[in-house]
Amino acid sequence: MPLKLYNTMTARKEVFEPLVPDTVTMYVCGPTVYNLAHIGNARPVVVFDTLFRLLQTHFDHVIYARNITDVDDKIIAAAKESSRSIESVTREYTEKYREDMAQLNALDPTLEPHATHNIPAMIELTRKLVQKGHAYESQGHVLFSVESMEEYGKLSKRSLDDMLAGARVEVADYKRHPGDFVLWKPAAEGDPGWDSPWGRGRPGWHLECSAMIHEHLGATIDIHGGGRDLIFPHHENEIAQSRCAHGGDYVRYWVHNAYLDIDGEKMSKSLGNFRTVRDLLQSYRGEVLRFALLSAHYRSPLNFSAELLEQAEATLNSLYSTLREVQGIELDMEIPLADEPFYQALDDDLNTPVAIAELHALARDLHKASDDEKPRLKARILAAGDLLGILGQDPQAWLQEASSEDAISPEEVEGLIEERQQAKLDKNYARADEIRQTLADRGVVLEDSREGTRWKRKSD
Repeated sequence: MPLKLYNTMTARKEVFEPLVPDTVTMYVCGPTVYNLAHIGNARPVVVFDTLFRLLQTHFDHVIYARNITDVDDKIIAAAKESSRSIESVTREYTEKYREDMAQLNALDPTLEPHATHNIPAMIELTRKLVQKGHAYESQGHVLFSVESMEEYGKLSKRSLDDMLAGARVEVADYKRHPGDFVLWKPAAEGDPGWDSPWGRGRPGWHLECSAMIHEHLGATIDIHGGGRDLIFPHHENEIAQSRCAHGGDYVRYWVHNAYLDIDGEKMSKSLGNFRTVRDLLQSYRGEVLRFALLSAHYRSPLNFSAELLEQAEATLNSLYSTLREVQGIELDMEIPLADEPFYQALDDDLNTPVAIAELHALARDLHKASDDEKPRLKARILAAGDLLGILGQDPQAWLQEASSEDAISPEEVEGLIEERQQAKLDKNYARADEIRQTLADRGVVLEDSREGTRWKRKSD
């Protein structure tokens, strides 16, 4: 079964074939590093990390670029507000972004281009657009003329007038048309800026991604990803810049994930439901956050809630409990992925809910399997987990790890288990029962067997 992806440009699922055989180029819009990443920022990271993993099973060479926007109005404002240098702000939040995404089991991208490292490419792209009559200089700004491109609006499937209504379009007297967007802007005194043919200035947001893609991946790439909120104006403007400057298709498959809501409402600081990944990691392990983000299809809205996270943790605890039962089984086999239902689900436009359902079916089969069947079933579960970015930890360690700082420590649990064993040897069964209940009250389940006592944290 070939890999199929929903292409926003054509509004249908299409068989994915890279432009260059066996080599895939994929670019995903990364963070603007002025603050901590929120959970909405994490959804595309997890979605496209899963796609990255899947692509690597189909093709020998997958080049995945995710940029860092380290020059922007918000960054400048954050630096001034905190009385810090821009470099200090961007360095801190770039590192924290990498740390937080690693906690979600996201692989490092192949390339991580920074906007400030690619200014010459941005100046060259702007120069080319001016030269070809698609851009003009006005009051120190260089702007793209949207009326110069006949197909402007094809990605979002709206006319220019429709797109302007209620959209994030800055109206300014230096524009010939309200929809014209800034390629290069003058830099204020004390703000970051670079010398250019149009004076000291800095790039517009839309320009950055187009220039970095051309510089690092070429004139046409296979996949461009990001959230639906980027379709207009950001991705629409990227298309305009790149196609008018270089010709060609620019992007062959546009892939967008849907929005994330918090408890049924759009996330916003004004509503008080703005949740950063770092805050959530204080209460939930990163793998739990990842599993929750994969629980809905990437093109479907996701309602992110405490209930969803608790369900995700309980499900992972159950799957790790299943793997703990076969922890001693060594594996030396490869699984032909093409025959696996979970793999076929992922090949069908990254259908993670179906893949997760197939993972549950494998776990059920393992519980009732014969000893001869268990190694292959374990291998299949781990193969599914690897593609989804889950189940890579030691099962016993996962089940014993605390998900909150106030939980009882493993050392305390082991100490109470030793005390309980001694109480049983002393025939002090009342104390043994009391210890079991104490541990149960603190979220620890004991499992007695002939081999001894194992324990795990209780699934809510």
